Amino acid sequence: MQSVCEVGTDAGIVESISLKNFMCHSLLGPFNFGSNVNFVVGNNGSGKSAVLTALIVALGGKAQATSRGSSLRCFVKEGESSADVSVTLRNKGRYAYKPEVYGDSIIIDLRITREGNRSYKLRSKTGQLVSAKKEELVSILERFHIQVNNPVSILTQEMSKHFLHSKGEGDKYRFFMKATQLEQMKEDYIHSKETKNVAVAKVEQHAEVLKDLKRKVQEKEERFNSLESLDNMKAKLEELQKQMAWALVTEMEKELLPLQEKLQSDKRCTEKYNEKVEEWKNKVVEAENKYKQIHEQLENITLRVQELQPQCAQLKAEAQRRNARHKSSEVSVHRCKTNLRDLEKDKTQLSSRINELKLSISQTTGAESQARAEQMEQIQAELHNLAHQESTLRQQIDQYQQASSRAKDELDKMSQEQDSLQRSMNSKRRNLQTMENSRSNRLRRFGEHMPMLLSAIQEAHQSGQFRQRPRGPLGYCIRPKDPELALAIEICLTNQLQAFTCDNYEDEKVLKAIMSRIIRRGRRPTIITSAFLPRVHNTSRRCVDHPLYPSVLQSLEIEDPVVANCLIDQRGIESILLIKNRAEARRVMQDRNPPRNCTQAFSQDGDQIFTNRSYTAEQSRANYLSGDVEEEIRLLEGEVENQSAQLTQFQQQMRKVEEDIRQNDGLLSRAHMEQKKTKDKARKLQLMLADLQNVEEPQSEDLKPLEEDLEETIGKISAEHIEYVAAQADMAQLKASCEEAEQEYEQLKDHISRVAEEADSIKEELSKSDQDVVKCKHHQNHYEEKRCCHLDNIQTLEVDLNSKKQELE
Repeated sequence: MQSVCEVGTDAGIVESISLKNFMCHSLLGPFNFGSNVNFVVGNNGSGKSAVLTALIVALGGKAQATSRGSSLRCFVKEGESSADVSVTLRNKGRYAYKPEVYGDSIIIDLRITREGNRSYKLRSKTGQLVSAKKEELVSILERFHIQVNNPVSILTQEMSKHFLHSKGEGDKYRFFMKATQLEQMKEDYIHSKETKNVAVAKVEQHAEVLKDLKRKVQEKEERFNSLESLDNMKAKLEELQKQMAWALVTEMEKELLPLQEKLQSDKRCTEKYNEKVEEWKNKVVEAENKYKQIHEQLENITLRVQELQPQCAQLKAEAQRRNARHKSSEVSVHRCKTNLRDLEKDKTQLSSRINELKLSISQTTGAESQARAEQMEQIQAELHNLAHQESTLRQQIDQYQQASSRAKDELDKMSQEQDSLQRSMNSKRRNLQTMENSRSNRLRRFGEHMPMLLSAIQEAHQSGQFRQRPRGPLGYCIRPKDPELALAIEICLTNQLQAFTCDNYEDEKVLKAIMSRIIRRGRRPTIITSAFLPRVHNTSRRCVDHPLYPSVLQSLEIEDPVVANCLIDQRGIESILLIKNRAEARRVMQDRNPPRNCTQAFSQDGDQIFTNRSYTAEQSRANYLSGDVEEEIRLLEGEVENQSAQLTQFQQQMRKVEEDIRQNDGLLSRAHMEQKKTKDKARKLQLMLADLQNVEEPQSEDLKPLEEDLEETIGKISAEHIEYVAAQADMAQLKASCEEAEQEYEQLKDHISRVAEEADSIKEELSKSDQDVVKCKHHQNHYEEKRCCHLDNIQTLEVDLNSKKQELE
């Protein structure tokens, strides 16, 4: 008896369960369960609740019943497209369900998609597919008496907490009603009663109709019996059938006529499509030729700049060399001038000395000569000390000047860095203010005026001023699927994020008037005018399809087809790849075989990579498309705080450098004063020494050497004067040569700057030309697709026409 009960209750036991990409688990199971009580244990996050939730959902339960999510798509692991659950139920014993079809086990395979859809596949023990209908699963559960929504069968954590914490008798009574299925039975009874009432009403209604039908049948029988000649009616019937056949022929001929006219009209339209395709092909060729010309101009300018750089360096070196020679000539002139001044002084002193010797012969004594000699020795010793002191001061002055010059250069450099840091900090503060304002309204990221502008647009649309409501800003209408690619998408769509799109030019005029009223100062958003379509463009023929990396179109969540079509037309987002790694992006794009239909790629850091060149991004963070506002605010606050600390440190360093400059200037000033005092004292001592030398005891034989020295000094003055004049002429010539070299260097430098500015403008033209090429190719592909569809329609029309002709024949 015991074995019989066990066999009878084997059906419906859960034998195993396995999960894939369910909730936060990539793979769980398979878990094989025993026939009796099973305990599932594990740490937090190991998957216990996931197993119970998967069992509820796989057996047809609703997402709300699991208390783990509001919809089924919440159970799909982040980053995956679907989740799979497989449950195996035992199918043995007296209550087995179709054992001849399923065998000893029933395998229930559930798949949940990212959109929240679920599908079932019911398999036999051997894995053969038996059914994919949920009704079959409901029948199996009813056969096994499995009640998924009954808390006695499956009691979730939330239901148990609610039952244990509930203090009301009503809650416990409702729990009892639900657990014993009395509530379900009550609802079934009410439904059965309502069905019975409806059936009784239909029976009564059909009883009345049955009487009418019986009466009509009796009338028809009487009329049939009253017919005189059945043969005449048959002949008439044949005649009518012939007439009907000819009527059908006439009707078909009438139907063929508009088909033939439409076929001829479509064939004539084919020529227009061919003309359009050829026209855009020519425009593509023109745009590509223009792009090549601009690219060649840019390369030529780059070569010119590269060729001019060595010449500029040579001119700079030549200017520096001539400047050094000019400085050397200035030193020579100064030296000659100093020598002339010294020789003139010597000449004056010698003349005075000779005259004094002639007048003061025999006026001095031997004792006075001895005193003068001692005083002269003392003065000469003092002059030697002063000369040493002046040399030391001169070295100190040079050191102070060099230190002051270095400090001033450092101060200028720090001032420039401070200005750059201050501008960066002000920019980040503005971004921080925008982010803080966007906490309550994300629209404020696109400008403080944007909420008011959209409100005015909505009012104008409600009042009937627009034929179609404009869409925008476009950046507000899109959302990246992967937050890590937000910066790349934002740089790719820089010119379109704040733009608006209108259906026609009349709506564009109205939108411009609203913008001029709302935005009185500053730059207004761009307006793109293009007809609105209810469906997204078919880009299957011209889109890039890479197995590893998505396109911009695939990486965006765009609910409005108008916004998607605008970005496809204006930027070609279906043909732009997003590759997180910069090196991998260059390898993919600049390899010999780049991806088909791919025009360019963007890395995670915002770098733009073409097949033959690449550009580094200047932006380091997404301002419009970032998802976590609080995280962005926290990062910006940290950066502002760090830059503020850097700015304070810069200011402290600058104050320290300024203090060093003031100290050096003070020391330099004192050194100059000391040097001046030393020179004045030395000059006075030299005059005293000269006076003492002039009052020496004159001897008649001493006059001759003095007079010879005087003549020699006069000769030196004459020679030095000639040398001074020659040095001045040489200095003037070197100065002119130096100015000429500096002028040539500055002219070449200005020329290189103008060429570089010209290159910047050509780069903008190159970027615009590249966009024109993409746009022309897009229009060419568009008309080629329309022509293909048109030709397909013509072919279908010809097939229909031939089939009708065959039917007519």
